[in-house]
Formats: sequence, structure tokens, C-alpha cells
Amino acid sequence: MVSAPQFLTSIRALGKERIWLLGVLTTGHFVIHWFQQFFPVILPSIKSGLALNNVEVGALTSAQQLVVGFVQLPFGMVADSMVRHRGTILSLSLVCMGAAYFLLGLPVLIWALLGSALIGLGTALWHPTAAASLSNRFPERRATALSIHGTGATLSDTLTPLCVGVLLANFSWQTAAQMQLLPGLLFAFLLWRALAGVFRDGAAASQRVSAQLRDVVAIIKNPAFLGLSVSTGLLSMSRLVVLTFLPIYLQEHLGYSSVALGIYIALLHAMGTISQPVLGLLSDRFGRKAVLLPSCLLLGLFFALLAVAPPGIPLGLVIIAIGLFFYTLFNIFNAAVMDVAGSNVQAATYGLTSLITQLVVIPSPMITGYLIGGLGIKFAFVLAGVFLLIAGLVLAPLQLYRGTQNL
Repeated sequence: MVSAPQFLTSIRALGKERIWLLGVLTTGHFVIHWFQQFFPVILPSIKSGLALNNVEVGALTSAQQLVVGFVQLPFGMVADSMVRHRGTILSLSLVCMGAAYFLLGLPVLIWALLGSALIGLGTALWHPTAAASLSNRFPERRATALSIHGTGATLSDTLTPLCVGVLLANFSWQTAAQMQLLPGLLFAFLLWRALAGVFRDGAAASQRVSAQLRDVVAIIKNPAFLGLSVSTGLLSMSRLVVLTFLPIYLQEHLGYSSVALGIYIALLHAMGTISQPVLGLLSDRFGRKAVLLPSCLLLGLFFALLAVAPPGIPLGLVIIAIGLFFYTLFNIFNAAVMDVAGSNVQAATYGLTSLITQLVVIPSPMITGYLIGGLGIKFAFVLAGVFLLIAGLVLAPLQLYRGTQNL
């Protein structure tokens, strides 16, 4: 084990500029996930307010995934080829988020679909750019840095549902949504200022598009990359199904209020603030598969338990257990993918993984919405569990980074 003095010494050895970048991006990630996590809590209100059926609800989620899946690769290539402008790219993601909720507050389905798509655009601008920036600056602690960055997300994922639940108890859902435009613009400006000069040496790291494409083609031929992409897709499918239909289950089938809904959604993420840095460090020290394989199997089991857990404390305990892995696994998967990518195509590789996985992820909420019409909403949770079991089977034979004991 690493002692506290050793840990603090290793942190100081990172240097002020790397610590500043990690701190700013972790804070920005908190804000990004405020906007991302706002959506599942307000979704039942949108469904009721616009009189949507389950397939249309699934379409709102799929609109986000459609944009995320198809634009992260080109945006990732832009982030790799225009390193000096990464601060601007990251700031634009927050502008998109604020504008998205302004559109979601308009009482017409087409505007809701466009607003949901803008949430996907903001996500696509942020994640490959931020992940590549940390991966490049922390090559020896890749999973740890990405996991610390992820703690900003899980802390936000924990607090946001509680705050949104209170907002919905005091304002109409349209007003609560459209109020998000101002903080989106404000935090975009603050982030842009905080990152001024951080990427000033990025010109040397930039790469021609032709060279990027050669590196991307080489990555596609890597068996480990393909296996990781399939597993990531299965994880994304399972999480998306749960994020879409757990709020509907809690509010429509169990009769929970918006505040209670916010509490349960917060529990879905709370434990990730503790588990992310721990699992990230374990992944860097003992290898990716040592963390990913058992975690996928456990998360699949917990998803399936949502279908049988009684309301109240038992259901809450299952959701808390899910929170140990719910977001954390993405960071470990991303670190594993970036292990096999060249240093000049980190963001593009992130986007390529997204493109491959979203081809199967995009229709999953709508297909699940159709299936639960005949099989019941609890079937969604069983299906999510099956996806994770298959992901574990895909991971088992892969040769991945084995870790180092020197951290």
C-alpha cells in the first residue's frame, strides 16, 4: 500500500501546471455533468408535459447518443490537430449545454429532440478533448488522472439530482430547464479564462490529418482495441437503458415524488466519488483486466437485482452498490483504449471508440421501450444485466496493460 506521505510526495512531483490542468478539468467535468444529470431527473416531467410514449422517451435519449456517436471522432481529430485551441473547444461544450436546456423548455417535441441532441454535442466536445489532454499529460498515471477527472463528474451526478428535484418542486419543468442557459454561458467564460495559456505548447503536438488517419486505421486493426470497443458498447447500452427507464420506474410505477427521485438518482452516483480514484489507482498498478472483468460481472448482477429489489431501503442499497461501478468503469475502459493508441491520436481514438460503440447503443433505448410494452418495465433491468455479462465474456481473452508496481 502507498502511505499518505508517499502519496502527497507523488502529487507534488507532478508539478504545478499538471495539477492546475487536472484541477480545472475536474471542476469543468463537475459542471458538464450538472447538465448531463439534469436530463434524467427532468425526463419524467418532459414525458408527462409533452404526452410522450415510451418509444418517444427512448428517442430523446437516442438523439443524444446519435450526436455523441457520430461527431466525437471528427471532434477528436480536431482536438488532436488543434491542441492550442483545446481550451476553446472545452468552453464551447458548456455553451452547447446551456442552449440545450433552453430548447428543452419549449413545449414541442421537435425542440426537445434538438435540445437533447445539443446535450450530445456538448458531451462530444468535452470528453475526447479532456480525456486526451489528461492522457497526454499523465501517461504514467493515465487511469488515475482520468479517474480523478471522473470524481468531478460523480460528485456532480450525486448532488445534481437533489438540486434538480428541489428546482422541480418550486418551478415548472420548463422554467427549471431554461434557467440553465445563464450558468452555461457564465461557466464557459470562466473555463476559457482558466485554461488560457495551458495549451500554449500544443503546436508541437499537433499532427497532420493524413498522419492521423494512418494512426486511426492502425488502431482499428488492433484486436485489443476492437474487443474493448465492443465491451464499452455493451456497458454503454446497459447504462443507457438504466438511465432512461429507472427514473420512469421510480416515479410512474413506485409513485415517488420528484425530490425522492432526485435522492435515488443521487445514490446511483454517490459511491463513485470514493471508488473512482481507488479503482483507477488499482488499474494502474495491477492492470486493466484485474479491475474491469470482476467489475463488469458485479455491475451486471446489481442491474438485474433492480428488477426484484423491494422499494425502500433494499432498492436503495442496490442502487448504492451500482454506484461503485456505474461511472467509474468508463474511465478504466478509456485508459485501456488509450494504452493502445499513439500519443498524437488520443482524442481521435476516444472518438473512434464512441463511433463504433454508438452504432449499437443508439437504438437500444427505443428497442427497450418497445419490449417493455409487453414484458414490463423491470425487463429493462434484466436486459441491462445481460449486456454486462456479455461484456465480461468479451473482455476475458483480451491482452491488456498489466500495470506497474512502481506507482
